[in-house]
Amino acid sequence: MRDPYKILGVRRDAGQDEIKAAWRNMAKAVHPDHNQGDPTAGARFAEIGRAYDTLKDPKKRSLFDNAARMAEAKSNENTIMQQRQAAREAAARAKAAQENAERVMEELARAAAQKAAADAAKQQQQAGAAEPAEEMIERIFGTQARAAGGGARAQGFTAGKRPEPGTTTTEKPADAAKPTEAEQTAEEAAAATSAILQPLSLLTSLVRRFTGSSGAAPAPEKAPDQIVTATVTIDDILKGNWVNVDLGEGREAGFSLAAGTTEGHQVRLKGHGHKLVGMQRGDAVVNIHIATDPRFTVDGFDLHTVLPVTIENAVLGTEARIDGPNGALTVTVPAWSGSDKTIRITGQGLANGEGGKGDLVVELRIILWEKPDDKVTDLMRSMKNGLFL
Repeated sequence: MRDPYKILGVRRDAGQDEIKAAWRNMAKAVHPDHNQGDPTAGARFAEIGRAYDTLKDPKKRSLFDNAARMAEAKSNENTIMQQRQAAREAAARAKAAQENAERVMEELARAAAQKAAADAAKQQQQAGAAEPAEEMIERIFGTQARAAGGGARAQGFTAGKRPEPGTTTTEKPADAAKPTEAEQTAEEAAAATSAILQPLSLLTSLVRRFTGSSGAAPAPEKAPDQIVTATVTIDDILKGNWVNVDLGEGREAGFSLAAGTTEGHQVRLKGHGHKLVGMQRGDAVVNIHIATDPRFTVDGFDLHTVLPVTIENAVLGTEARIDGPNGALTVTVPAWSGSDKTIRITGQGLANGEGGKGDLVVELRIILWEKPDDKVTDLMRSMKNGLFL
């Protein structure tokens, strides 16, 4: 069966009078007697009847609403599972890209070091000295470290040597201030290594920029929201009561009902949603559903109630006592009030969150006495037949 609310074109919080009026209008429009040339009129008329039969019965309507909420929750759960899978695939792709970038940088660094060592070895061979490759690399990078550290040669000392304890330092001869051929070669090798490492550093920065692997770790992605429903009463909203919701897996969260709460209102609880590996915990979004109340129905921030009125009171007018949301109220029923008459009492509805309140709307319903009355029957018969006494 299709959604009966959609069939009748009414809202999910529609009252019985609104549902009945919609059914009458649609049934009259699609009645087979008025649409004899339409072969689908009978099927549409039957569908409208089944929809009204479901919504006019509080038990059937409650069962359908519960089934619809369960289907919606199942759909949300499937969506969340799809989002989880997409998040896992995105994390795997990001990890693979980072590993590829790291391998590229390692290969570039290895190639740069080999080139620096080869250049230094070539210069050393040209200077007439042979040196093992490992010692050459150690000497090149060691020389560079000493140059970066501010220089290891101090006045009165030879490179890499300290004066013996108890000895007195004397000024070096003029020719000692000149660097030796080995020192010149080391400095030239260090300069060549620096010239290679500087472009490598630039290339590394570019790789990090394009792959997104900067020095600071990016903020983790937020997990999807968890959608839950909390059923509350009208009294809970009027009093601003505390509400607890079950979030599953042994988790529970609570909140107070603030002004502005009505049917379909949403409350967002930060950090109480789904928890996924490598992601920031999502939020819990609570949909507010107002339970059926025997006294009132909710329309936005207005409360609707029904006042039965007898024929004589509808004709002559009367005063009646009704149950309001904050206690008993006296209502004046004007003379000649029919069942289409409503009495609006301002400020007796739900708080709207803007400092005001909705209204209490009293809907009049003309009723007959429990037992037939001969005088009233004779009067109605006379009025129907045009014989006024």
